[in-house]
Amino acid sequence: QVQLVESGGGLVQTGGSLRLSCAASGRTFSAGVMGWFRQAPGKEREFVAAITWSGGRPFYADSVKGRFTISRDNAKNTVYLQMNSLKPEDTAAYYCLAGSSVTPVTIKTDQAYDYRGQGTQVTVSS
Repeated sequence: QVQLVESGGGLVQTGGSLRLSCAASGRTFSAGVMGWFRQAPGKEREFVAAITWSGGRPFYADSVKGRFTISRDNAKNTVYLQMNSLKPEDTAAYYCLAGSSVTPVTIKTDQAYDYRGQGTQVTVSS
């Protein structure tokens, strides 16, 4: 089992920044890929960004490229999502997911992941 705990959400004005954190514990060696997804009220959960623990290029949704940066600290078993130039459409609950069998083909699909945190709310006011 892998436990994921997100933090760092909050209320910010348009153009502001937030940094989300996802702390992983348990059998973290089985969490090969760490991803961030988000879900706004009345909408499907959507992919935001993902990264592997072992290195390799990160993946981003087109809607956040150039504004969001995903990174990891292997020593702390923590993944971060730095969000800059936030827009009202970024408002959503953000979830951290982990998976051991995620591939470049499935990395943007939440069903490919094995574990999910409880989420942290991000609200961007206009």
